[in-house]
Amino acid sequence: MATPGNVPPSLKADVWQHFGFKNCEDSEEPDKSKAVCKMCKMEVKHCGNTTNLRNHLTRHHPDILLAKTADTKQCSLEKAFAVKFESTSPRAQKITQSVATFICKDIRPYSVVENDGFQNLINTLEPRYVLPSRKHLSEVVIPNMYEKVKHDVTASLKSAERVAITCDSWTSRATDNYLTITSHHIDQEWRLVSHVLQTRTTEASHTAANLSEIMFKAIEEWELTNKNPVIVTDNAANMVRAVEITGWLHIGCFAHTLNLASQAGLKVPAVAQLLGRVRRIASFFHRSTVASRKLKEKQKILNLPAHKLVNDGVTRWNSTLEMLERFLEQQPAISAALLSPEVRRNDSNLCSLTEADITDGEDIVKALKPLKAATLVMSEEKSPTLSIIAPLHAQLLEKMIMKKSIYYKNDKLYIASALDPRFKALPFLSKETCNNTFSQLVLEAAGLENVDTAININMDYAPPIKRSKDSALIFLLGPAYSTKTTAPQKTPTQKAKEEVNRYRGVEPVALSEDPLIWWRDHEREYPLLALQAKQYLSIPGTSVPSERVFSTAGDIVTAQRSCLTPQHVDQLLFLQKNLTVSKNYPSECLNMSDTGISSTIFIFTGPIGIFFFMLIILL
Repeated sequence: MATPGNVPPSLKADVWQHFGFKNCEDSEEPDKSKAVCKMCKMEVKHCGNTTNLRNHLTRHHPDILLAKTADTKQCSLEKAFAVKFESTSPRAQKITQSVATFICKDIRPYSVVENDGFQNLINTLEPRYVLPSRKHLSEVVIPNMYEKVKHDVTASLKSAERVAITCDSWTSRATDNYLTITSHHIDQEWRLVSHVLQTRTTEASHTAANLSEIMFKAIEEWELTNKNPVIVTDNAANMVRAVEITGWLHIGCFAHTLNLASQAGLKVPAVAQLLGRVRRIASFFHRSTVASRKLKEKQKILNLPAHKLVNDGVTRWNSTLEMLERFLEQQPAISAALLSPEVRRNDSNLCSLTEADITDGEDIVKALKPLKAATLVMSEEKSPTLSIIAPLHAQLLEKMIMKKSIYYKNDKLYIASALDPRFKALPFLSKETCNNTFSQLVLEAAGLENVDTAININMDYAPPIKRSKDSALIFLLGPAYSTKTTAPQKTPTQKAKEEVNRYRGVEPVALSEDPLIWWRDHEREYPLLALQAKQYLSIPGTSVPSERVFSTAGDIVTAQRSCLTPQHVDQLLFLQKNLTVSKNYPSECLNMSDTGISSTIFIFTGPIGIFFFMLIILL
């Protein structure tokens, strides 16, 4: 048996307490190829690690307790990840902000941080992070985020030439009344920017005086008094009167006008009776499994799309259009299914429509399709819509009555259309009205307070003037013999008129073009009109932006969260609409050439004629 010697100091593993090296035969240097057990004197092959040594101890000396690796200076991964982040650490604060962003943008409840699944997700992604409580989120994190985003929105509004606001009221599940206000302006890069400013409870009755007071306070709070605000609301009498009290320019929601016209047309007795029969058949196929199965069989036989019938909603006229379109699409399959003995056994009184009914239904669809397309065009938020109202209204009426009629008598709408390079020819107006519109535009452009600033924009492109080298003769006699002549100074009206004439001489652009991009490229060529375009094209033609907040509010104030305070509702809606995340989502712009506005509408007589008459009156 070999006698183990000393172990070099470089070998510090705990196993070397039980092993050593023997010396080489021809020297006193240790032979590191074999280690000798101090207890049994057995030689164990040493390969540079302690695996063989530990195996020897496990097999031959299991009663020996080895020192644990926890006693070494290097800690394990488990111990390292067991140390939690401090709440003030940058990493923890960044994750907390991301959790708050997730709650606001994805409309999640504060209590999501208490859900087992969410806690497991966070623990898997970052075990060292400690989730904040729902109270800390609602009382500290979200309010701080709200103040920061509010500061950014305020800075954005300060740079605007003009700010338009939309407002509308709604009622939550908790029967609390709210008034939501949104803002709209064009920034320095000629992009339409929209913000949700506030959502406040209206405990008092919705009288014009109370509503006007809320509008005043909102405009003062957001420092918009000097931004020449324009207010866009629906056509309710109290809203119209409230804006009149404020003294600011009021624009009625054109989408609301389209809705009123459509609803009135659908209430014509003959039309309502036809829709009632369609509604009854659609409901029957929805509740009867036998009829539904038979309809699918007939669809397959007749090679029709396997679409279900649609039931309309009481408050959505476009759902009635969808119901009628789907019914007409499936009419052959419906008639075949209703003639089946199995189906008639369930409801023998149910019968399909007559040929005359089908013809009337097709006429109603032809009438409503352009109104639906017009509503989609007017609901766009990323492109100007005020300038579309006058030409769109004129086209709808002209198609319905096959001749020119009396359109919107609103100079502001005409000017907005004139400033849109797509509609600037104003073909829907008489020559006299068209000239009067541009004359009014000249007066407004000449009256701008920052005319000089606007004109100076155009001077930046002037080429530099080469100056001759000064001489003694010029120094002595220059003032007396100067050949420089000064051009007569033009008045603001003359400048504006020349600019308008140049603008009118340019061909209108295609409907598919973006008018804001056009103005961005021609801003220096028409500086006065560019300022006017920013003031008019920033105004939305509908109050849809504030109405869209309602659907978001419905997701926030749910049955499970009906006890949210009005302050929390305001903060969550504000952040959901205004908080930006790193990922940019492309916006799909809808233009008039994509909507089928030019669909042909014919003159009808009888009940359908009355239907058209109601649409024309309300439009």
